[in-house]
Formats: sequence, C-alpha cells, structure tokens
Amino acid sequence: MTYGKIDELAINTIRTLAVDATFAANSGHPGAPMGMAPVAHVLFNKFMTFNPKNPDWPNRDRFVLSNCALMRAASCRAGESEMKLNLRGVMSWMKPCFSQLLRFSCVNFIIAGLFLTIPRSSAVNGHGCMLQYALLHLFGYALSMDDLKHFRQVDSITPGHPEAHDTPGIEVTTGPLGQGLSNAVGLAVAQAHTAAYFNKPGFDLINNYTYCFFGDGCAMEGIASEAASIAGHLQLGNLIAIYDDNHISIDGDIKCAFTEDVMARFEAYGWHTQWVQHGDTDLKGIEEAIAKAKEVKDKPSVIKLTTTIGFGSLLQGTGGVHGNALKADDIKQLKVKFGFDPEKTFVVPQEVYDLYHKHAAEGAAAEQEWNQLFEKYGSEYKELHDDFARRVTKALPEGWQNKLPTYKPTDPAVATRKLSESVLEAIYEVIPELVSGSADLTSSNNTRWKKAVDFQPPNLGIGNYAGRYMRYGVREHAMAAMMNGMSAYGTIIPAGGTFLNFVSYAAGAVRLSSLSHQRVIYVATHDSIGLGEDGPTHQPIETLAHFRALPNMMVWRPADGNETSAAYYMALTSKGTPSILALTRQNLPHLEGSTIEKAIKGGYVALEDKEANITLVSTGSEVSLCLEAVKTLKEKYNIKARVASLPCVEVFDAQSKEYRLSVIPDGIASMSVEVMSTLGWEKYSHEQFGLNRFGASGPYKDVYKKFEFTPEGIAKRAAATVEFYKDVKPLRSPINRAFLQLI
Repeated sequence: MTYGKIDELAINTIRTLAVDATFAANSGHPGAPMGMAPVAHVLFNKFMTFNPKNPDWPNRDRFVLSNCALMRAASCRAGESEMKLNLRGVMSWMKPCFSQLLRFSCVNFIIAGLFLTIPRSSAVNGHGCMLQYALLHLFGYALSMDDLKHFRQVDSITPGHPEAHDTPGIEVTTGPLGQGLSNAVGLAVAQAHTAAYFNKPGFDLINNYTYCFFGDGCAMEGIASEAASIAGHLQLGNLIAIYDDNHISIDGDIKCAFTEDVMARFEAYGWHTQWVQHGDTDLKGIEEAIAKAKEVKDKPSVIKLTTTIGFGSLLQGTGGVHGNALKADDIKQLKVKFGFDPEKTFVVPQEVYDLYHKHAAEGAAAEQEWNQLFEKYGSEYKELHDDFARRVTKALPEGWQNKLPTYKPTDPAVATRKLSESVLEAIYEVIPELVSGSADLTSSNNTRWKKAVDFQPPNLGIGNYAGRYMRYGVREHAMAAMMNGMSAYGTIIPAGGTFLNFVSYAAGAVRLSSLSHQRVIYVATHDSIGLGEDGPTHQPIETLAHFRALPNMMVWRPADGNETSAAYYMALTSKGTPSILALTRQNLPHLEGSTIEKAIKGGYVALEDKEANITLVSTGSEVSLCLEAVKTLKEKYNIKARVASLPCVEVFDAQSKEYRLSVIPDGIASMSVEVMSTLGWEKYSHEQFGLNRFGASGPYKDVYKKFEFTPEGIAKRAAATVEFYKDVKPLRSPINRAFLQLI
C-alpha cells in the first residue's frame, strides 16, 4: 500500500493525455479525467483483473464509466459484420427462406446505414471519456497514440462519447446520464446468475466484480435511482460504485439544484457506503475503501470520493473545465506543475507504460490459470462446460427451433401475449441462457414459465441467484438498461415485459439497446386500443412509429401463433439486434396463410387473388379484420382484394426488391390498416387507415367500432382507394421507388 513517484507520474500522464486530446480536438470534457485520474490509477492497477490482449475473457472484471461507455474487453470495429443471424444448421422447414434470412443477416441493415457488431462496455461521470481512452491505451488495448490524437474526429475510434461498435475496449454504449450505473447493475446481475449456475465446489469459474464511476448528473437521473434501488434489494455484493463528488454540473455548482445527501439515499436503498474525503491525493484511503468494499458480500457498495474537477488547471473546481478544452497557457502551467515539458504533447514516459503493462501481464497470467481451470472443469462437468463455451460465442443450442409452437387455422383463437407465453414455455429448457422478467406485470405480460425460479437473494427464501425470472418492480427504464448490461455480460439473453405504451418510459435505454447492438427482447403487451377499458393513457398510438424509426431495432407485431413463433425465432437468432414484440390482450384467430417460414421474412401474402383490385397491408390484430373485409368488399362493392401481413417491416425491408414487390405489387392500389399512427406507412401503401388521435375507454370491440376498425369500415375505405387510383396508369407500388434508404 505504498505509493511513490511512479504512481504520481502515471496519474499525471492520464491527466495530460486528456488535456492534450481535448485541446487538439478543440472539444471535449477534460475536467472529470483530471479529477478521477487518481482513483482510476488505483482501481485499474491494484484491483481490476483483465487481459487487454484477449478482452473477451469471460471472468474479467468489468468497468463502467457512467455516461460514456463500459470498459470493455473486446475489440469489434464498425463494419465488421458481426450482427449475423445464427442461421447455419436451420432445419429443413426453414430452408425455403434461408437465402432471404441470410441476406438479412449479412447486410447488417446496411440499407439503413448501420454496421452491426456485438461488443461490450460501460461509462464515466461528466462525459469524461478521455479517461477511458487513456486507460485503454496505457494498459495495451488496441488503441494507439494516433487514435488518441484523433479524439472526436470523423471516423476515428475515439468518438466524443464511447460507442460499442467503434472502439476496442468499449462494451456498452451508454451516453445519457444514469444509463451506465444501470448497466452496471445488469452486469452484476449477470455475473451473480452465471456464477450460481456454473460454479461448483473447487471450480470458482466466475467471480469477477463490476466497478462503476458515476457523478452528480447520474445521481440526479431517475433511472439511476431505479437501478440503485433494485441493486440494493438484490444484495449485489459484486457491484462497487465510486461516486465522483466534485459538486459541478453543466450549470455550475450543484447547490443550485442538488443538495440532497446522496449517501443517505444509497444507504436507504441497502448499499454499503463509505466516504474518501481527499480524492485528489489520498491514494491509500482510496485503496482501503475499495478493499473494504470487496469484503462486503451481501450489499452493493458505493464510495463517495470528493475530488476537484480539472485538478491542476487554473479553472479547477469550476464549471469551466467540465465541457471545454483548456486554454494553451493553462495547459503549459499545468504541465510544468506536473513535471512535463510544456512544449511537448501526448507524452507517455516509458516507466508508465512499463508499470501498466506489468499489470496487464498479470491479467494475462490470471486468464491462463482460468483456462486451465476451465479445461479441468470440462472433464468433470462436461455438459456445463460445453454450455458455457457455447454461450460466450452467442450461438444457440442446435435444433432449438424445433421446439417453436406451430398452429393451424382450426386451432382456437388466442391473444398473442398468451402465444408468447407458449413460446417461452416451449423453449426455456432448450435455451438455458434465456432469462425472462417483467416490470411488475408478470400476470399481464405472461413472461413467466410455470417452473421458473425467481432470481433473488437466497436469504429471502423466494428464489436464488441461479433463478431465471427477474422481478424488476415498477422500474421500466432501469429494466431496459439492466437488460443491456445483462446482454453485454455475454452469457445471458434477457427478455423483459411491460405494456407497449410503457416501453416509452424506457425509451432512453431501448435506444441504447439498438446503438450498442445488444440481443435484448422487449415483450410489449397490450399493444393497441384493443386493451379497451384502460383507455387513452394506456393505449399506444405513436409508440410503434417511434420505435420503427429507431435504427437497428426489430419491431414485431404478430397476427397469430405462427407469426409469434417467427418473431421469437428472429429475436433470438439476431445476435446484434434488439427486438420489441408488440402483443395483444385480445384473442386473435390463426391465419389460413401464415407459417413460420413466411413470417420470418418480415412480410408475406396472407391471402392471394391474382385478379385483385387492391392490396390490404396490415399487422397484428388488424390482419384478421382485413381478411374479413375482403368478403365485405366482394359482397358490397364487387371489389376483389388481397391481404399482406407485415409483422416486421425492418426485416421485410431487408428482403430483395423482387420479393417485396411480390407482396405489394405494381398495378393495383394498396391501403395500410393499423390501429396506430399512420406515420411511416406511406412506404408500403398508397393510402393509410390508422389512428392519428388518442384512443377511448370501453370494451375493446366497442372501441374498435367507434373508430370504424371493422370489416365494414375497412371495406369502405378500400373501395374509396380503388376509386381514387383507378385512372392512374401505370400505378406503381410504393415499394417501387428510386431508393428506399440512403446509406
């Protein structure tokens, strides 16, 4: 526990790298890296175990820099095509659509301008991502000095906030405040579950810690409170958070808006709390606090660390070093103060490299010992060994898709939320990494299989850490962010339920699921005005348009059982794309023309008529209404119609133009039907029948009738569409345009 000149030199090297990078970019946030350099040095060099040469080592310690990105141990680069669906080895019943699915996999949604990868990470208080980049470089990750010099430049791998698909060493893109702390809770959940599931006497395979830095901004955000609350309930002793108590936010001194006792709040949540009062200089006190936190096994720990933002600057302790690069004269005096040549930039003394590389080598040795333990584990617990080895590759068990339920038109009508439950019941045994849960809506979301065991602290007597069902409580936003962390850990596929309308509560974290390419499944029930009596506050109108606009997100709205099974197939095989499953409360009939093979293309012809005058394009509960409307059109208007079901427009968009035109062809009018906002449907239809106002309270059939979402109401509008477009020659499909998306 002795600290000397080399430690001071290493700390000041971190500070000067942050200063030089932000000055070169004329942009960035130098203050937090300068203030947090001492604790970063102690944590990374004294406590954390990792191997920069193999950042994917499963038992590495995780680091979360809350509001920038999690310290990753992996190196995926943009454009590396890692979002490939797990399609090899699909059964013969999938073969007819294999080429379309493989195309969907390999384009990686390029038509939407995306590059999908599967990295892992977390984030830092005060946007201080240069702290993270400096550490990655100094410890030997694949981040060069030139990369630091190109901080915040176009196409650099050191962007203004760390992004999982850009930088080796970044695990989860967090960005907005509070997300990183919530990700850290999810990582700690995943570690506790994985350890409980795989560890055996003499084989302590999984024992890593999750560390997180967060600041006043994170502490103010509601999502952080949600996550801290559930972390305390779950008694996550493997989670250690360090609170950067520097009293500065963008608006200046936090006394203008934030005067609460943060430690008292965390203590009330059930956390173990400590305070290191001299965070700028007390390296021994920092080390002692972290060591003590590691001894606490039944509570998460938070260490309040009082620091000076921008330590060493002429503006230290003020908002002036929060979001602005330092001035040239300030940098010169700072470098002189720290013993660096003021005329040189991006300097790293060799002894600092040597110090940090020595610790990195210790991490490599630790991994080697772990590999030997894992090999021995395989000789005694072969089935578990093989399961773990498979999980970390993100591959699914061979033949799992044979368990997906299939349905005939003669089967009874069922709500798609119940059909979702049937899928979970059918596959939970063959996909052991699937961890389900709900934000206090288990009986409504139908997200729990009958034999599920809850993930709970064992001493509560209501579950254990090996349990696979999460009780998130009324914490939608934290649930979503925790699932991002759980997915990032690498051994879990999380699914979490709430009402579709309340996915909007979690929108910040849902967006980051897409941005950081996490395989997360949102089970979003009560998907429309079909929920009836709860009325407009619960009836989602704009929600699907919102999330369909989100890049790298699959939004599924299945119309029956086969489409529901297809939604789960795609959600589980899409390794770098999250999914939202919008599911009904009301019962729906099984369609005559639906199959899993057709539905996994995102859209297909549910009813064909080569002499049709119009294509009715629909999703979910309205597809069966459109099929009924076909009869009304024939009987009342002498108009023939065909019906296309589009359960997932994102997957449909990835099919060939030829295929899409076979579903929504040239030569006849098309009309979309969905009890939601019509925004976006102009891509697939000439006219749109939707709901561009809030809903109404009442029995769902009466609500549908009020807004004329009935066979008669659909037929009336379809007939008007046919009449309007009858003289347009040639009438081109909305699919048949110059381009669909700009890359």
